[in-house]
Amino acid sequence: MREPEGRVWLHADRVLRCLVAAVWVVTVACGGEKSSSRQDPAASSPAEPPPPPSNVIRLNQGQTYGAMTLATSDVVLDGQGAWIIGAAFGDPRNFTGTGIRVAGVANVIIRNVNVRGFETGLRVADSSNVLVEGCNFSDNFHDPSFGWGENGRRGGIVMERVTNSVLRNNRANRVWDACVLVDSDDNTIENNDFSVTSDTCLKMWTSCRNTVRDNNLSYGIRISPGEVHARDSCCVLIESGSNGNTFLNNNATHGGDGFFLRGMNRWVSTGNYFEGNDASYANNNCFESWCPGNTYVGNTANWGSYGFWMGASNKTVLIGNEAAYNGQPSGNDNAPEPGFGFGGIVIVNDPSAHVFVSQNNCHHNNGGGVVLRGDMATAGGKYKARHWIIQQNTLEANRWGIYMQYADWVSVAANTYLNNTMGTVANVGGVTNLTMYPDNLSVTQSPNVVLEGPSIVSAGAAFSMSTEKTVDPAGLPLTFRWDLGDGTISTAADLTHAYAAAGFYRLGLTVNNGSLSQLAYRDMYVLENVPEVGTDGAASLWALADEGFGSVPTFSNDTTVALHGGSSIKAVIKPYSGSRVHLQYPSTQFAGISLAGKTHVVFWIKHQNQNVWSWQDTNPTVRLYQTGGQSRMFTPTSDLLHNPPYVEACEGWLYVAIPLAGGSGWTVSGSALSTVNWIRIGVDSWEYEPITVWVDGLGFR
Repeated sequence: MREPEGRVWLHADRVLRCLVAAVWVVTVACGGEKSSSRQDPAASSPAEPPPPPSNVIRLNQGQTYGAMTLATSDVVLDGQGAWIIGAAFGDPRNFTGTGIRVAGVANVIIRNVNVRGFETGLRVADSSNVLVEGCNFSDNFHDPSFGWGENGRRGGIVMERVTNSVLRNNRANRVWDACVLVDSDDNTIENNDFSVTSDTCLKMWTSCRNTVRDNNLSYGIRISPGEVHARDSCCVLIESGSNGNTFLNNNATHGGDGFFLRGMNRWVSTGNYFEGNDASYANNNCFESWCPGNTYVGNTANWGSYGFWMGASNKTVLIGNEAAYNGQPSGNDNAPEPGFGFGGIVIVNDPSAHVFVSQNNCHHNNGGGVVLRGDMATAGGKYKARHWIIQQNTLEANRWGIYMQYADWVSVAANTYLNNTMGTVANVGGVTNLTMYPDNLSVTQSPNVVLEGPSIVSAGAAFSMSTEKTVDPAGLPLTFRWDLGDGTISTAADLTHAYAAAGFYRLGLTVNNGSLSQLAYRDMYVLENVPEVGTDGAASLWALADEGFGSVPTFSNDTTVALHGGSSIKAVIKPYSGSRVHLQYPSTQFAGISLAGKTHVVFWIKHQNQNVWSWQDTNPTVRLYQTGGQSRMFTPTSDLLHNPPYVEACEGWLYVAIPLAGGSGWTVSGSALSTVNWIRIGVDSWEYEPITVWVDGLGFR
């Protein structure tokens, strides 16, 4: 019997045997439709696969083996300490192949096996209920001399589209990436030694609701002597819609960064929870984030250049963390910021709103204990750090206790300030609506705020927001401050309001009990009162025009991600040519829309772009056609998808309103039109796929 090419069937006595079992393949992707709510840190691990009574493959302890593939479910591979060896000598950058490949299976256990000398030690794909424990995947692909940029997903363990699986008590040292999760959800990674890597110790890409606890994820760094930035190497890299993950008690020290939530492609990762992790001694930032909606509790961020360095980190909660000795000349002090140098908790260089900072210990930082700053280039004109609460923190032996510039609506109370050499609370300029509440040490708890009300309303239509269920734990009287994002301020407990114009509005609420505060917020989407054109239940009437060749779209009516009506139009483009593609409505090119009395074309757009470098050129473009030879082209003066006018569009919807005459950030070319027979909305990225775009509320005002 001749076995299939590339497949190895093993038995202890080296007799080939075919194990026949059903194959259960589970493919789950984690995109914008998935819940991003924080996972309970006490949640139990995914169920471990029960050891099958038979189908156990045992290797001989003193023997070495070549590459293996497991493509059968309900199998135990017990290595008994044996070695699987690829290119045993030479430069690891020349290593090829995969030591153990697992594909399309369920209920597989891999134990006590050593794998080295391959491009990747273990690769698991399209599988569920896989348990890997007590294995060693060290000394596979490793490239400490590689420069900036991406260098593939390889090294120790790579998991693609894997669910409900467990990695426990494994090692992967001296590799490029120790562990990579791609499109992999609901897994547990615990008690592993994934340290000493040249790229990352753990990398997560579009992977949700995973639990990562009690691992050694230290020394993820690639750097030359005297180098400043460590080429984006880090202990833990989280990106591209990796939502709702829980990180508990991990060692992520001595990295380029410790934890890095990277939003370069503007597909942010939200709803993640970090507790009890140590990310100290980072060359750059112990924690760096460009993503909103994440929570950090009781972590340690000492002796880095910065403790917590965050931009575009709206809706961020920091409670009970230690950030100390950051930016000290005797430690790491790379990339000082103008004005304040370094700091413990720092959110600058991009908008920040709805930030809660409480009970943190920020001490001996060569800069601010807590730093918040808006846009320096425009003196806060483009954006301010907005709607912050800073309370009950210990701020000791920093240059400044709190350093703030170009900020609005900041509540400060009950902090302990000790020996800060340059000042306690430094208002460097451009700070408005700063409230210093009295320090009443008998008040120890903030109000419990419950905000009830809609997030999607129509322009001109009244809606209500209620705090009826908001209470103070000690029964203290409460005061309220609302900012509805359109210039409206209210001190009522409940309110009724109507937005005059369509668009996005940032609604915030601060509730105070006389000393301590708590906040709440809403991203408000205010819709146009215009008839929808082609974006409600009309997926069959859309087509794709590709300026290159080979892009293939799938259009659908998405009822779960929608603002107007019953659905939006969802376009998934795969394969993608790398050229500008145009979403066209209708495919018949006969809409017959009169422009008499119309001044704007309007729509909402949402996107997910897997390319690390995001979009190219300017996006989105819009072309209106009356005939093939008579059209009008609208091009934004900047890329609205990569640099949206409000940062919340990275996780939500971007509102687009284009004057038919041009202007207001749009250039126009082509003919004046009396009728629109078809519409094209264009986007342009690099050659990475898929691209996913949603369009809703298309119409003419």
